[in-house]
Amino acid sequence: MPNWGGGAKCGACDKTVYHAEEIQCNGKSFHKTCFHCMACRKALDSTTVAAHESEIYCKTCYGRKYGPKGIGYGQGAGCLSTDTGEHLGLNLQQSSPKPARPSTPTNPSKFAKKFGDVDKCPRCGKSVYAAEKIMGGGKPWHKTCFRCAFCGKSLESTNVTDKDGEIYCKETIRFKTTSLHQYC
Repeated sequence: MPNWGGGAKCGACDKTVYHAEEIQCNGKSFHKTCFHCMACRKALDSTTVAAHESEIYCKTCYGRKYGPKGIGYGQGAGCLSTDTGEHLGLNLQQSSPKPARPSTPTNPSKFAKKFGDVDKCPRCGKSVYAAEKIMGGGKPWHKTCFRCAFCGKSLESTNVTDKDGEIYCKETIRFKTTSLHQYC
């Protein structure tokens, strides 16, 4: 049956994908805005995607779902296992209590940033290094996390706005306020 609508169908939303907005992965086409992990909804690119049949995941979620199972496996990169081993008849938790953390300094602004401390991205919670940092709403973001919280559109300094600690594209804010006024 011919496809009169133009492009292929998106593997995520099943709508037509035209060439200008197409990302191909594992023999399927996706809209750039639909190219997200099916588990955690993190935006993907060619270096962070892991495909399984018709599903796409970030490497961490792929490792959790399809990686080797057992103690210390399947947790993905950078994650610590919280498996106690009880289901195997093991006790992997440490029996000695952790030492208490030192109290915070009396003047935190004086000690706000020590050498080696790195800002955390408010979207994913991971460290943001200078080479990948974009400031928005007074907070540091990864380039890949600097997206509208409502529609997922990639943001720039010209189209970003913040509200209640989250970032949005100006079109979303305009749409939300317009639609709210219609019902008031």
